[in-house]
Amino acid sequence: MKRRIFRDVLSVDEVFEKIKEFLPERKIEEVSLLNATGMIAAEDIYSISDVPPFDRATMDGFAVRADDTFGADEDNPVRLKVIGKIAAGDYPTMEVKRGEAVEIATGASMPKGANAVVMVEFTRMIGDFVEIFKPVSPGENVMSAGSDIMTGELIVRRGDVITHREIGVMAACGIDRVKVFKRPKIAVISTGNELIEVGAPLEYGKIYDVNSYVLCSAVRENGGEPIFIGIARDNRDDIKRLIEKGLRIADIVITSGGTSAGVGDIIYNILNEWEPGVLVHGIAIKPGKPTIIAVCDGKFVFGLPGYPTSALTIFEVFVAPLIRMLSGVDVERKKIRCKLVMKTFSSEGRREFLPVNIVKGLSGFTAYPVTEYYSGAITALAFTDGFVEIPENVVMLEEGEEVDVTLYSELKPADLIFIGSNCIGVEILLRLMRPVRFKIINVGSTGGILAVKRGEADIAGTHLLDESGEYNLPFLKRYGIKNAVLVKGYLREQGIIVAKGNPKGIRGIEDFLREDVTIINRNRGSGTRILLDMFLKEIAENEGKKLSDIVKSIKGYEIEAKTHSSVAVAVLSGKADAGLGIKTVATQYGLEFIPLRAEEYDFLIPKDRLEKREVKMFIEKLKSEDFKRELEKIDGLRVYERTGEIITIE
Repeated sequence: MKRRIFRDVLSVDEVFEKIKEFLPERKIEEVSLLNATGMIAAEDIYSISDVPPFDRATMDGFAVRADDTFGADEDNPVRLKVIGKIAAGDYPTMEVKRGEAVEIATGASMPKGANAVVMVEFTRMIGDFVEIFKPVSPGENVMSAGSDIMTGELIVRRGDVITHREIGVMAACGIDRVKVFKRPKIAVISTGNELIEVGAPLEYGKIYDVNSYVLCSAVRENGGEPIFIGIARDNRDDIKRLIEKGLRIADIVITSGGTSAGVGDIIYNILNEWEPGVLVHGIAIKPGKPTIIAVCDGKFVFGLPGYPTSALTIFEVFVAPLIRMLSGVDVERKKIRCKLVMKTFSSEGRREFLPVNIVKGLSGFTAYPVTEYYSGAITALAFTDGFVEIPENVVMLEEGEEVDVTLYSELKPADLIFIGSNCIGVEILLRLMRPVRFKIINVGSTGGILAVKRGEADIAGTHLLDESGEYNLPFLKRYGIKNAVLVKGYLREQGIIVAKGNPKGIRGIEDFLREDVTIINRNRGSGTRILLDMFLKEIAENEGKKLSDIVKSIKGYEIEAKTHSSVAVAVLSGKADAGLGIKTVATQYGLEFIPLRAEEYDFLIPKDRLEKREVKMFIEKLKSEDFKRELEKIDGLRVYERTGEIITIE
C-alpha cells in the first residue's frame, strides 16, 4: 500500500465547523415510565390530574369538624359520636355533622363536612363515642386536593434528566409514558494485531485492549448506548467488515488505532469508499494529531489514535459533545477557575488539552498540571480531574496564572489531600485508613512543601537531604514554613537500581560518568534528584570541576521519571542502565540494588489540619502495630525509634 501522509492538518475550530455541516437530527422516542430512568425529557411534561386527587387524611385518627374540638384537653375532653369508618381506598358516603366524627386511616378520603383529623394518640374510644383530648385547627392533618400538584402544572422540563424523583412525580399524576431523546447507539471498534481481550493471558509483545472498555464507558457516561463490535486485526478486510457492521447497527462509529500516516494504516482508504468520506485527517491538537473524521452513509465515523490518552482526549473534545447533543444532555461541561501551580510550556501551532489535578487551597482552587503525560499513558486521564485548553498561539503559562479547567465529571472532594514525594509506604498507610477518600499528587518533596505553604495539602511527604546531613528541617526553614509540624515517618533504603546481573558492572555514582552508561533521573524537586545532585557535587569538588560540567557528561541526566517505579521500568526495559531509587521497587521488579544510604521519609502537616479527623487517623496509623507489620513485608522500608515523633515548626 502506498504510504499516505496527513491531508491538510486542520485547527480545532475548523474541525468543529466540519462537524457542524453534517450534524444529525436528534431522535425522539416514547418510552414507558419504567424505562425512562436516566433518559432526557424531550418535551415539557404537565400534570394531567391533581395530586392528591381528593382531600385526604395524613394521619390515622378521627375526621372531625375542627370547631367541635375547641377547648378540649386531658381534664375536659370533648366527646363525639363515631358514625363510621373509612379505610384508604374507600369512597366515603357519610357526612360529618356537629358532634360527630368518623374513624379514618392515613391516606383515606375525607368525608363531607369534616375539615380536620385528630391523631389517634389524642383520643380514646368509649363505646360508640370518642373522647378528644387535644383540639385541632381547620386543615390540620389533612392534605387538600391539588395541594401538592395541580392539573396543568409543569412537572418536568425539556432537557431534565429523568431520575427516580421525576418518575415518582409522573406516576403520581397518572402519566405512564414519556417522550425522551433517544440514546444514540455508538459502535466501538479497536484495531491492532497487538491487542488481546482483557482477562486473557498476556503474551510478550501484546497489550490488553484498553480503549474499547474506556470508550464504551465514556459513551455511556455521556448519554449514549455503546455497542462493542470487536477487535479488528491490521488487515483491510477485517477492518472494513467491522466498520460496515457498525454503520448498519449504530448511529456513530468509533475506531481506535490505525490512524497515523504509515504503510500499515488503512482506515483512511476504507472510509473514503463512502461519500463524502474523510472530512478530517490530522488535527493541530496535542495529544491526538493523527485523528480521522469521516461521514459514511450519513453517519459519523471517528478514527481515534490508538494511544489511550490521545484517544480519550479526542473523544472528550469532539465525540462527547456530539453524543451529548444527540442524547439531550447539556453539551457544555462544567468549568472551574484555577491558578496554575507551576510554569507550563506548550507546543506552538497546536491546541493542547493539558490534564490537571485540582486542589482547593487558602486562596481558591489550584491546578496541578500532569506535564509528564504521554499519549500511551492511561493514568494521565484516569487520575486527573479535568483539562486546561491552551490556545495554539500560547507557548507558556506562568506559575500562578488563572486558567479555566474543564471538568471530566463532577468534582468530588477528597477527605484527605496528600501531595509530595511518591512512596509505597504512603499507599500502605492510606490503605489502612479505608474507607477514607484521598487524593495523592506526586510532585516531589519540594512540591509537597510548597503545597503545604499554599494551604493545598493536608499532608506532604518529604525526604530532602541537606548538605549538613540533616533531613527535611533545613528545607522547611529555607522555604519559610511556619505554623506546621513535621511528623517523623520511616526509613527508606536509597540506592542505585541496575539490571539483573549488573551487566555494566556499576558500583557507585562515579560510574554514571562513564560513556557506556545511560541513566534515568528523577523529576526536579524530588528528594531522590536532590540526593543524586549532592553525590555529583561531591564528585565535582573532588575532581576540581563544575557541577554543570559533570552533569553534561552524564547520558540521560535530563530524562526525568516521576516515580521510583518509572525508574525501575526504564532499567528493566533497557532504556537506562541505572537510576537512583528505593530498594522496594528494585525488589518488586526483580532488579539489583546497590545501597547508598537510609533516608528519612517524613510528613509535613499544617497545624490547622491537626484536628481534622482524617489527619488524626493518619498519625495514629503511622504509629500503629498494623503499619509496622505491613511495612516489614516491604523490602527496603522500616519504622524506627523516631517514627511518629512530632516536631513543631513555628
